[in-house]
This record gives sequence, C-alpha cells and structure tokens, in this order.
Amino acid sequence: MVDRAFGLERTAEERAAAPLAGGIARNGYQCGMVWGSTLAAGAEAHRRFGAGARAEAVAIEAAQRIVKSFRAQNGAVDCFDLTGTDFESKTQTWLYLLTGNAVGCFRMAARYAPVAKAEIDAALSLDAIDIPEPPVSCAALAARRLGANAEHATMAAGFAGGIGLCGGACGALGAAVWVGSLGAGRDYKALDAKAAPAIARFLAATDGRFECAEIVGRKFESVADHAAFVRDGGCTRVVEALAAG
Repeated sequence: MVDRAFGLERTAEERAAAPLAGGIARNGYQCGMVWGSTLAAGAEAHRRFGAGARAEAVAIEAAQRIVKSFRAQNGAVDCFDLTGTDFESKTQTWLYLLTGNAVGCFRMAARYAPVAKAEIDAALSLDAIDIPEPPVSCAALAARRLGANAEHATMAAGFAGGIGLCGGACGALGAAVWVGSLGAGRDYKALDAKAAPAIARFLAATDGRFECAEIVGRKFESVADHAAFVRDGGCTRVVEALAAG
C-alpha cells in the first residue's frame, strides 16, 4: 500500500512480506505494517539514491520515524500488544478472525499508510544526514549474503537494529525471512514453512532470543553506532547462521 503511494509496483515483494505479518511468522513481534512500511522506505531510498551507504542510512532514518509514528498512532508496535492474540495458536487465531477483529487491522493499515508516506518523505528530504562507512545495516548485509540484489538489500536496510534501531525482533532475521520468500508465490502456509529453517538457525545462534536489544545487550544510539558495531563483527554470528541455509 505504501509503496504504491510512491508509484512503485512491488507485487512480488509485497507477497514475500507475508511471513512478517503477525510479527515474523506469527511470533507476535513488530506489526507487519511496520515491516512493510520500512520495505517501502528502502525501495524509495534506492530509487532516489541508488545502492550504497547513503540509501541505507536514509532507510534507517525513515524506519526510525516509522516506528515512532506507528507507536504514537496505535499505542504499540508489536503485533501481540496490538491484538492480544497468539497467532501460533490455531484456537486464538480462529477466535480473532471469527470475532471480526481482523477488520481492525485493515482499518489500522488504511489510517497509517498516509502517515508512513509522510514520514518516509521527511526522511528522504533531509539535507544533512550522517553517512557512515559501510556496511551500514546488518539487515542489508544479511540480505546481500543471501543473494539479494542491490535494490532488495536497500529495501531491507531499515530493519537494522530491530527496525529503525528500536531494539525489537532482529532485522537481519526479518531480512532473511523476506529475501527467502521472494518469488515463492502466495501460499502463506508454504511461506511460513520456508521461513522456519532460517528462524531455527537464528534461534540456535542467539540462545533463543528474538529481540535485537536482548541479543546485543543494548539499543543502538545512532546509525553510526550501529554501523560501527556491524563493522566490528558484532552481527557476524547471526548473519553467518542465516546465510548457512
């Protein structure tokens, strides 16, 4: 929805984002709208600036604004906090659908789409932005290791640090799930099954932890802070585990 507001038609990329709905394969972390808006930000950053450190830094800046504005509008960022539903439970999922609560998600998406576009426009229009030495984003790095092209790596860049450095579910994992789903069709069960091995390797490498802040032991203060951490090998174990499939 947000990508189309920029005149970008990304049907395959939108379908590949399906496993991010419900917070990465229904695990309840960041809402799929936040993941999707961040992908749209990366796509527009790549269109305007091409591949490289500037586009990745701008994508992370846009993601920071997306997380902040989404939380301000909806009161939370994580799917479980928004819905109170464990989508890994078939019973809770059916109850959620049968009671019509899914309509609330569609309404939320419609309300948030123009806000996301405005935040992305604001980030991409900044005259001055800190552009560190590459690699800038753990998520873009993971995407490239998994064979993503330059545009797709930039699209994933904003996932860094748990989306916009917010410390949530790992952005490198989100990138791996999304890249692994590109071109895989629309069978949501098959997409979730395809994501499962990457998630298993990730959890083995992180001692069962999903969230960036828990894995790293802190939140990142800035794009430069995160880039320095990546350059120093701080994300190597996770990226290598994800790339091992």
